[in-house]
Amino acid sequence: MKLLNSILHKRFGRSLPKSDIQSHLKDLQKEIGYVFRDSSLLTMALVHRSYTHMNGHSTIPSNERLEFLGDSVLNIVVTEHLYHTFPEKQEGDLTQIKSRIVSKNVIAEKAKQLRLGHYLLLGPGEEQSGGRSRASLLADGFEALLGAMFLDGGKKAVQSFLKKHLFHDLNSIISAEEHTNYKSLLLEHYQGVGSGQPVYKIIQEAGPDHEKEFTVVVEAEGTVRGTGVGRNKREAEQKAAKEALEKIGEIMK
Repeated sequence: MKLLNSILHKRFGRSLPKSDIQSHLKDLQKEIGYVFRDSSLLTMALVHRSYTHMNGHSTIPSNERLEFLGDSVLNIVVTEHLYHTFPEKQEGDLTQIKSRIVSKNVIAEKAKQLRLGHYLLLGPGEEQSGGRSRASLLADGFEALLGAMFLDGGKKAVQSFLKKHLFHDLNSIISAEEHTNYKSLLLEHYQGVGSGQPVYKIIQEAGPDHEKEFTVVVEAEGTVRGTGVGRNKREAEQKAAKEALEKIGEIMK
């Protein structure tokens, strides 16, 4: 409670009575549908590193360790759920589905639906630059929340939470191509066959700065495996990886 009081005092500019602190946590727990036995875990899950570096708050732990844990928990719970939900699907199909479900875009969208950004504790710079709505920050916060939940209530608590807030939307996530991380899938393929890591190279940039078009190739085993063109490097790399996967038969064209 002392840790939370210190943090919330900085955010709201005043000391908060115990009832207000409990109300702040209660509101979030109502959003996520889970009540923590140890509220300090929930508090830590909300602390972004930008907050810990300001005004002598370096002793307050950020949520990065919980994010590390939550990322692993998310992967194992999603993997187990897919294994039981799709007994007819092979490893390659399950890998593609999992890649979509655990993508940063999907996780950030789920965090947004839970209004998680409203509760995050950020430094002034992160706050002013729109951190509360930034996808990467929201996804990291979601994973930190899962890590805290795992420590507080075990895997069953996480399974119940994900069933309500992620798995219910499984079909629409799977069918949305924009959630597929082709680069991740290609990396997994080449690591699986012991061929190292694919390398992406920009071979052309065209157009004015505000309408630039990038052409990227992906190489593996010393050979160009795919080419992609996009409005930014990430889009071009994803398209190159997709073409490479199509050529080796890992995904359907």
